[in-house]
Amino acid sequence: MRFSFDLRKSRRLRANPRRGIGFEEARELFSRPYWLDQRSDVPEQFLAVGWVGDRLYSVIFEVREDEEGEILHLVTLWRSTKEEIRLYEENS
Repeated sequence: MRFSFDLRKSRRLRANPRRGIGFEEARELFSRPYWLDQRSDVPEQFLAVGWVGDRLYSVIFEVREDEEGEILHLVTLWRSTKEEIRLYEENS
């Protein structure tokens, strides 16, 4: 699975105490079971809720393509809310 993201935004997210991780670490979410919800059709955006380390995180991403195939472009992330945790537990 290939990923893309804004490096400056990743550094800002990591420095934010409420977020605490950057996109580099958030890629781990996709290597374990996660809950997925489509957010919008244009651009095709999804919400994924899953584990990064010992915490549940939520990531908004877009599905993009280039000549080599599909890329998941990470847009933003945060620690999952109580509602997102409930959805993850009910659907995973």
